[in-house]
Amino acid sequence: MEAKIGKFFDSFSNFFTGADQIPWCDRDVVVGCEREVDEAEKISHDELRSECIMRLSWALVHSRQPQDVQRGIAMLEASLSGAKSPLQRREQLYLLAVGYYRSGDYSRSRELVGQCLTVRFKCSDVLV
Repeated sequence: MEAKIGKFFDSFSNFFTGADQIPWCDRDVVVGCEREVDEAEKISHDELRSECIMRLSWALVHSRQPQDVQRGIAMLEASLSGAKSPLQRREQLYLLAVGYYRSGDYSRSRELVGQCLTVRFKCSDVLV
């Protein structure tokens, strides 16, 4: 019982201190994703390149470096109009929300989470 109460107060205090549970990404992961994108562009396979760009965007918005987060936001905003499926659009909106959250623009982040929740998709788009 005491452990449950302790967990409750820890989560309650994390809420007010601003501690988030969103994972961080190290610089070496960002560099690895950049290499993947470069290799995919040499092969020129659009689907592979798109997957690599999404991984790089994920790594950038989860980075501890503010310039990486801004770069991730710019990449995602540029690719948002080219989303091929509702699921891909929802993933991009979520990552944009994470980027804006990490950059301190909480109102824009909340707005994007709302958009993310309203994206409808077909059952065939859901990954099992």
